[in-house]
Amino acid sequence: MGLIITYDKSHIFKSLTDNLSVNKTYRERNVKPKTNYGKFLLIWSGELVSAIGGGLTSFGLGVYVFKNTGSAGSMALVTLLAFLPTMLISVPAGVLADRYDRRLLMIAGDGLSALGLVYILVCMLSGGAALYQICIGVFVSSVFSSLIGPSYRATVTDLLTREEYSKASGMMSVAGSARYLISPIIAGILLTVSDIKLLLLIDICTFFLTAACTAVVREGFKSKTAENKMTLWESFKEGWSAVTEKRGVVILIVVSSVMTCFMGAIQILSEPMILDFADSIVLGAAETICACGMLVSSVILGIRGLKKHFTKVLSASLILAGLAMVGFGLKENIYMICCFGFLFFFMLPFANNCLDYLVRTNIGADKQGRAWGLIGLLSQTGYIVAYGCMGLLADKIASARQIGVGRGAAYVIMVSGVLLAMVAVALNFFKDVRDLEQNEKTIDYQ
Repeated sequence: MGLIITYDKSHIFKSLTDNLSVNKTYRERNVKPKTNYGKFLLIWSGELVSAIGGGLTSFGLGVYVFKNTGSAGSMALVTLLAFLPTMLISVPAGVLADRYDRRLLMIAGDGLSALGLVYILVCMLSGGAALYQICIGVFVSSVFSSLIGPSYRATVTDLLTREEYSKASGMMSVAGSARYLISPIIAGILLTVSDIKLLLLIDICTFFLTAACTAVVREGFKSKTAENKMTLWESFKEGWSAVTEKRGVVILIVVSSVMTCFMGAIQILSEPMILDFADSIVLGAAETICACGMLVSSVILGIRGLKKHFTKVLSASLILAGLAMVGFGLKENIYMICCFGFLFFFMLPFANNCLDYLVRTNIGADKQGRAWGLIGLLSQTGYIVAYGCMGLLADKIASARQIGVGRGAAYVIMVSGVLLAMVAVALNFFKDVRDLEQNEKTIDYQ
């Protein structure tokens, strides 16, 4: 979801003199981003490296688990346990991001999240890791990584101004796409000369490099401290009020949770679908080619950004993503899979950029961390459903129809694509969502 900006209703009724003063302050703030954007690029570079390392581990563990279990459900279980803490802890992590040093929280999250991977690596060196040991390791790693998300996104708001948000969102999409674009092909090659232990070791090292980049930014940027001593519960309630103040934001979050459920299907089932008829090298190449779509559109957004029609672009991008999911699962043809996968990933940054802008410009900047934690929790519940059910559903379909697990996964992906397109069409009929674009024009940026 997106990032957020200050909105205060009382400022709508200020006098002309006050408005002129506000405009002057706004113009003065436009001078700052030239220096702060460099700090953003440094902290973004650290997250890029971390994303690549995380992609290596994700790919390697997926191949390892599928080869040892032959079950899409087992792969989904590992993904679920890696994702669940991120969602559940995002709310208290968001409150912490508004109360304490955001950069320090990011450093702690990066450094401590390596512990879970160290545990898996030790198990591997001891003769092999069982499924439950892998689950424990990814769960522990994810618990500490959960501290990073709200602090990272709120830090972007600290560093940049409104005009740079869209470009920054595109850059953040580039970093996010690295785990799909760069990591799979590297992991596929490394697995031909070594094994998963090497991938784990590389990922562990990236955590500390990322923490170092954040530490450099922290040294040159004054951290904001909490202005009051509210309890965590009071902070949570204030964040909840900020998120639910506008009906359009609430609708957008609810619709997003439905979308993430359908989109989670292709994310969790694409690997077993391809591994059912190809090896890890082909899988790595296919994932990289598909993710090139995300890179291309992220670069476009990073250079130009979006200026208007955010609701229409959001709906259109998700409709095309849903149709791409249908084509993705039609046949066991790697060329067709790559083409439709490219289209699917190409549309995601456009959807993320629109969601980012619509939410960011309709919630107060002083409540960024709390709002981000809540938005992450609410909008990503769909992933929990997808990761918890889609793999088991694919296994059941394969068993009932006496076909391979890969084809069972393909059927689930195609049905999910149709449902995603239908929800995207329905999004156009919510007036409150469309009004979010008009509301941001009256916002006072302080």
